[in-house]
Amino acid sequence: MKNKQTNFAPAEYGERRVLAARNTPQTAEAIIQRIETPLSGLGRVRKAARRKERVQFNNLLHHITPDLLREAYMNLNRQAVSGLDEESWKGYGEQGFFEHLSRLHTQIQQGRYQPQPSKRVWISKPDGNERAIGIRAVEDKIVEQALVWVFEAIYEEDFLGFSYGFRPERSQHHALDALYVAITCKKVSWVLDANIRGFFDKIDHEWLLRFIGERIADKRVLELCKKMLKAGVDDKGQRLKTEAGIAQGSVISPMFANIVLHYALDQWVNQWRGRHARGEVYIVRYADDFVIAFQYPEDGKHLKRALEQRLGKFGLALHREKTKLIEFGRFAIEDRRKRRAGKPETFTFLGFTHSCGSRKKDGKFMLRRKTNKEKLRKKVKEIVQQAMKKRFERVKDQARWLRSVIVGHFNYYGVPGNRQALDAFRTQVCRAWFRALRRRSQKARKLNWLKMQKLIKAFIPSAKIVHPYPTQRFYV
Repeated sequence: MKNKQTNFAPAEYGERRVLAARNTPQTAEAIIQRIETPLSGLGRVRKAARRKERVQFNNLLHHITPDLLREAYMNLNRQAVSGLDEESWKGYGEQGFFEHLSRLHTQIQQGRYQPQPSKRVWISKPDGNERAIGIRAVEDKIVEQALVWVFEAIYEEDFLGFSYGFRPERSQHHALDALYVAITCKKVSWVLDANIRGFFDKIDHEWLLRFIGERIADKRVLELCKKMLKAGVDDKGQRLKTEAGIAQGSVISPMFANIVLHYALDQWVNQWRGRHARGEVYIVRYADDFVIAFQYPEDGKHLKRALEQRLGKFGLALHREKTKLIEFGRFAIEDRRKRRAGKPETFTFLGFTHSCGSRKKDGKFMLRRKTNKEKLRKKVKEIVQQAMKKRFERVKDQARWLRSVIVGHFNYYGVPGNRQALDAFRTQVCRAWFRALRRRSQKARKLNWLKMQKLIKAFIPSAKIVHPYPTQRFYV
């Protein structure tokens, strides 16, 4: 069989070595280094998983210790909305905290632990639809976080290098960097921008448990996972069973999602490109949103058809409207110009619209990444509404809030070439603040734009490119 390793993107050369920013505050490895008891246990699990790719672990539950549960509690979001028990993070830890953890630990070890149903909350999506979010009770979050760390000790040795979503030491920007390098530095002329329709809602529980069983043979852990999946939901007082899907918003759902996609997609597509691709193929996945880049369009067409069949086996399907194979890359502009086919299409990945361009100085290809217009419009709309609600608060308090919002926006969208969109966001937010301040009272209407500019200069930072060029950070 022809060796395809040289065709893989730099991200994939050292799948166990690539480091990036983390999505969750602490990793299993960090916890291992802090707690003496889990240190020896989870450390050995990680080494065993690294040493033997197919070994099954049949004695894992004892790694969930009171110390690990305590660390899990400390790692939770302290400002998170309460679950069905209406218990806050602070309230859970105020009285009888260690007694609570001791009881919880005993229930887990004796198989008597039963998670509560998730509280369902609906949030709006950019396309006008709504997405269901499941909010767990504090104790359930603690158990899920502890189990995530145990799973990470195993699966971080298995997951492939092109998987970036919800993994330790990785972030959206490392996925964006990998895609940038593949398109600008490799033989890429076509891109498949793919999305799985309703992925979290469609996950088959039986398949998920079978996938977990590939590495974990501990029946108590499998039963614990099953209880989490079957806990049900509470939708405004109505109790509903969960026969399929996993609740977005729960601590463990990203891990479950990555396990499903590892077996259903990642391993399969990695083998496909090695066995069937005629040219170079590069993959970048963040959760259920992924991009596959091709040297030849035939490879893209064949893989798309095969991928639809592959996902169908597990009850999943590609999102027709959000999945498209387009001509894209260094040669797309010139090739389409010769055919009089117009400009190359664009695609959106992780909040950025990617388009083909060229530098003004030398005309060389440039991958442009701009803040997606729909994302920008939605964010500005949210800020306008919040600014009006906060208009009676102290001006300094409003300024601190707006500053944190804008800095957070710049920290994510501040990539090279996107300054114009950052400036537009800042301008719209400042004008929204100006309108809100003028609505405080009749006297406030005397505030003019000249005075407002002084206020903006004092509190609101200018647009800033935070991230280096992907080639600089990626190769480091």
